[in-house]
Amino acid sequence: MKRVKIFAAIFMIVCICITITGCGKSSNPENVNSNSDSTNSVAENSTSQSDTKKNADSSDGNKIESVSENKDESQPSENTKKTGTDVLVVYFSATGTTKGVAEKLADVTGADIYEIIPAEPYTEADLNWHDSDSRTTHEQDDKSVRPGIASDKLSLDGYTTIYVGYPIWWGEEPRIMDTFVESYDFVGKTMIPFCTSGGSGIGSSGDNLKNNAGSGKWLEGARLDSGISESELQDFVNSLK
Repeated sequence: MKRVKIFAAIFMIVCICITITGCGKSSNPENVNSNSDSTNSVAENSTSQSDTKKNADSSDGNKIESVSENKDESQPSENTKKTGTDVLVVYFSATGTTKGVAEKLADVTGADIYEIIPAEPYTEADLNWHDSDSRTTHEQDDKSVRPGIASDKLSLDGYTTIYVGYPIWWGEEPRIMDTFVESYDFVGKTMIPFCTSGGSGIGSSGDNLKNNAGSGKWLEGARLDSGISESELQDFVNSLK
């Protein structure tokens, strides 16, 4: 009888262990599923963040492209008026002397300013008038030479008065000035040539430009000293009126 009780007790203990083991196993899948859901949630968040980053990068890229496109579109294909004035100063300067006078003249008149830039810059050797084989000597000896201009195309819309400045080379205007005046229509414009030089006057250069231009009302013009003051420039402007 005692043995039966012992076996019964052992049997009950075994049953209890089996029950506990079964409960333990049934709880594990839930934990696994919970971990799996958590992992999926992290993965989704990671994907969402990745997509967000991609969208942000794409948006930034579009912005950059848009700015780039706008920048390209904002670059004019030709020079246009900046201040609303009807006066323009155009100049060519190989050494900076004419440039200085042109800038002063633009300040005095409140004009816009445009520089004629040669496609092939002039070197010191090119400008050596003592050298009979220098570039400028050959150009000035041949009235048909027309050096190229690298400056952007100029819009003359709205301008009524145009000052045209240049140095005197071999007693005349540089041939690049002929290139310039032959490239535009000056109908309805008052053209005022001015020059700088070491001592030579404006000579026939103004008439040469007038004839080559074939349009515009050309005034006589004058030689302006490199050290001219603003008050002297104002007197020059007033004398034209």
